[in-house]
Amino acid sequence: ANLRTEYEIAEKQVQVDLMAKKAQIEELKKKRQQYISLTSALVVALLAVLTVGLFRRYRHIKKLDLIIKSEQKRSENLLLNILPMETAIELKSKGTVKAKKFSSVTVMFADFVLFTKHSEHLSPEDLVQNVGFYFSKFDEIMDKYDLEKIKTMGDCYMCAGGLPFVSQDHAHKMILASFDILEFIESEKKNKNEFCWELRIGINSGPIVAGVVGHKKFAYDIWGDTVNIAARMQTASDPGKINISENTHQLIRDQFDCIYRGEIDVKNKGMMKMYFVNGKIQTTVPKGKGKTIKLESI
Repeated sequence: ANLRTEYEIAEKQVQVDLMAKKAQIEELKKKRQQYISLTSALVVALLAVLTVGLFRRYRHIKKLDLIIKSEQKRSENLLLNILPMETAIELKSKGTVKAKKFSSVTVMFADFVLFTKHSEHLSPEDLVQNVGFYFSKFDEIMDKYDLEKIKTMGDCYMCAGGLPFVSQDHAHKMILASFDILEFIESEKKNKNEFCWELRIGINSGPIVAGVVGHKKFAYDIWGDTVNIAARMQTASDPGKINISENTHQLIRDQFDCIYRGEIDVKNKGMMKMYFVNGKIQTTVPKGKGKTIKLESI
């Protein structure tokens, strides 16, 4: 009986030990699961923080990228306002611009008559605003005919056709642009009761050299005898007139009616032939008749 009792007690003890070990195992599993859950939560939290950080960094970089692109675009636009597109691209890619010679270009100078006298009666602010208003319109006309504005010098506006891309109709386009400018001046006279400027225009055609001068404040400019003669044509012109040289006349005489002014003495050049351009010649062919020529005033 004692042996049986001891056996039962031993068996009970074994069961108790097994239950205790099982409880320990379950406890260890529970702690392990808690550890895994805590570790997973920490990993998820770290990933979340990292993701938020990366997203914010991405947004910051994207914002900086947009700002940089905006500034680059602004710089490019400013450069294009100073230089022709082809020249600006060359300067941007190479850092320098090689001077180029053009065999046939038309250069135009236009200046306000008695500018110094009339400007004395305007405040500096009004003077700049007034001249800027006219020159801005001239810029629009240059864009209309694919001509290149070179620069302004006080009251003088200088432009050229046939560069930076070679063309065959640069003289024709320059005459059309000149008539548009004079038409604008006339419309301003009719629409305004206040003082309006008178304009003189001079044009010459021939070879020139073009390039960029300066390292800090870039300037696209043209040089040559053609430019000097164009300036003399403007000086010898009359208010509201387009005065052209013999060189330009040879290029446009079949499209425009011109009045020969004779030979006029030009500073440092001697006697030179000059012409006033009256208007465009239109060719019509009436039915049953030969070709007739009609003058269209522009």
